[in-house]
Amino acid sequence: MTRELGERGESLAETHLRKLGYRIVERNYRCPLGEIDRIAVHGRTLVFLEVKARRTADYGGPLEAVDRRKRRKLTRLAQYYVAEKGLHDTPRRFDVVGVWFTGGGPQVEVLTNAFEAEE
Repeated sequence: MTRELGERGESLAETHLRKLGYRIVERNYRCPLGEIDRIAVHGRTLVFLEVKARRTADYGGPLEAVDRRKRRKLTRLAQYYVAEKGLHDTPRRFDVVGVWFTGGGPQVEVLTNAFEAEE
């Protein structure tokens, strides 16, 4: 059930991001360090995207779910990707996408430049 919710959330997030001008370049990018939900280009910026889907606020909102530990992990994953692709001089940022599945239908919220890279 959780995996299905996550996949549905990622699909809705991607559709929303495309409407905002993001060009998705990687879906569920995997490397030895873990996985990034989506990687996109927005303007001239490489964007690492974490998608969080929720049905209720029982465990906090989708955007709150990206805690310090998760930010450090995403930073390491992004560094690995940049090194692997040779994109060292490319501007980059981290966005978080929250997808709420509520009675009124899904709602998508994008938090641009959600956090700075963490060591």
